[in-house]
Amino acid sequence: MHHNHLFIGGRWVHTSGDRVINAVSASTGDHLGAVPDGSQVDIDRAVGAARAAFDAPTGWASWNTERRAAAMIRLADALDARKGATSDAVSAQNGMPITVARSFEGVVPSALLRYYAALADSMPGEELRTGLPRGTTLVRREPAGVVAAIMTWNFPQTIAFFKIAPALAAGCVLVLKPAPETVLDSVLLAEAVEEAGIPDGVINIVPGGRDTGAYLVSHPGVDKVSFTGSTRAGRQVAAKCAELLRPVTLELGGKSAAVVLDDADLAANPEQFFMASLLNNGQTCYASTRILASRSRYRDVVEFCTAMARDAVVGDALDPDTQIGPLVSRRQRERVLGYIKTGLDEGARLTTGGGRPPGLDRGWFIEPTVFADVENASTIAQEEIFGPVLTITPYDGEDEAVRLANESAYGLAGTVWTTDLDHGAQVARRFRTGTVGLNGYLPDLTSPYGGRKASGLGSELGPEGLLAYQQVQSIYHP
Repeated sequence: MHHNHLFIGGRWVHTSGDRVINAVSASTGDHLGAVPDGSQVDIDRAVGAARAAFDAPTGWASWNTERRAAAMIRLADALDARKGATSDAVSAQNGMPITVARSFEGVVPSALLRYYAALADSMPGEELRTGLPRGTTLVRREPAGVVAAIMTWNFPQTIAFFKIAPALAAGCVLVLKPAPETVLDSVLLAEAVEEAGIPDGVINIVPGGRDTGAYLVSHPGVDKVSFTGSTRAGRQVAAKCAELLRPVTLELGGKSAAVVLDDADLAANPEQFFMASLLNNGQTCYASTRILASRSRYRDVVEFCTAMARDAVVGDALDPDTQIGPLVSRRQRERVLGYIKTGLDEGARLTTGGGRPPGLDRGWFIEPTVFADVENASTIAQEEIFGPVLTITPYDGEDEAVRLANESAYGLAGTVWTTDLDHGAQVARRFRTGTVGLNGYLPDLTSPYGGRKASGLGSELGPEGLLAYQQVQSIYHP
C-alpha cells in the first residue's frame, strides 16, 4: 500500500515535501507500504481547511444534531465495510493479534460514531435557568472549534475515534496526526470519510513524527488539543497548551495494579485475567501488569501467572491462533529487553520468559515474561514497560494491598479479583485511579475513561467525552 497524497480539505492533495513514512511488518520486518511524511506546510493547509469548514456560516458547526448524526452513521457504515482491511493493516503494523484487532480496531470506531450520534441528538444544546438572586440565564453549549487530535500506535483507530466521534457530535472539526508506526490504516479512514460524504475540511489527516505533532499543538488556528501518548510527551503538550491557555485532554501512560484477594478464583477467569494483563502483547496503557498477591495465596498466583504466560501462543500477528504477537518495532523490543535486564539486576526472580522466542528470528518478538518477588519500589514495578512483562509482589492484608496499588506515579486503571463483588467494589473505591475493573477490565464506551496523576487530564468516552469538545456561554436577562 503506497500513497503519494494527503487527505486535506476533503481531497487527496500532493504533500509539500518528498519525505515518506515507511510502514514495516512487526512480524517479519518486511516493507508494507509508505505514505507522505507531513510537514509544517501540510499542517498549515490542514488547519486552514478545518478552520474554513468550522467558520463557514453553513458549515458543520451550524448543522443541527440530527443532520450531523446522519453523516456520522454514514461514516460508521463506510468504516464497517472496511473493518477487515483496517484490522489487517493495524495487526500487520503494530503486532496486535488479529483476533484483538478484529474486536477493537474493526468494531469500536463505528460503535462510537453510532453512540455519540444518538447521544448528541438526545442532549439539549440550551438550558434556561432561574437566576440567583434574580433574572434568568440561557446556558448554551457550543462546539469547541478546530481540534488537534494526536494519536498513538497501540490502538490507532480505537483511540482515534475516542476523539473523532465526540468531536463530530459536538460540531467540531479535526486535524488528525496518526503515529508514524501505524499510518496505513489512516488511509483507509480517509477513504471512508470521503465515501461517507463528510463535508470538506471536517476531517483532515496528516501523518508525521514528533516535530509535526508539536507544530500542530502550537498552531494558532487550533482551539482544542486531544493527545494520547507517553507521559513524557504529554507533559510537553500540557506545557505548550498552558502557555497558550488552550484546552487539552491528555490520555497518558499507566502502570496498573491487579489486587488478587484471598478469595479470588483466577482459574475461573483465565481469559479475563489474560485480557486484563497481556492484551495486545502488553502494549496497552491500562493493562494490570503489576500483580499484588496476598502471602497466603502467593505461590498459587505465581504459578498461575507463570503458566498463563508460558503457555500463551506466540506467533505472527495475522495468525488467528496467536495470543502474543510481536512488539511494534525493533526499538520497542530493545527497550523491553532492557527492562528485563534491569529486573534481573535488581534481584527479581524470573519464572518464565526473559528473551526472544525460539524459532522466531524475524520480527520484534519477546517471550511473555513473569517476575516474582518484586519490590514495589523497583524499576520494573514502577515504570511503564509496554510489553508482555508481569511483576508479582506479595502483600500482608488489604490495607497494604491498597497502599501498594496507590504507590505509583500513575493512576489510569486497576483491577480487583475476588468472588465477593460487593467487597471487591469496596476495595476498588480506595484506588486512586480513573477506572477499576472487577474480575476483568475493558473501557466502557458509555462511561468516562481517563487517568489521574501522571496518567493524564480530563476524560474520554461517555457523556463526559462529549462535554470535552464543548464550551459554554451564558446569556443573562435581569
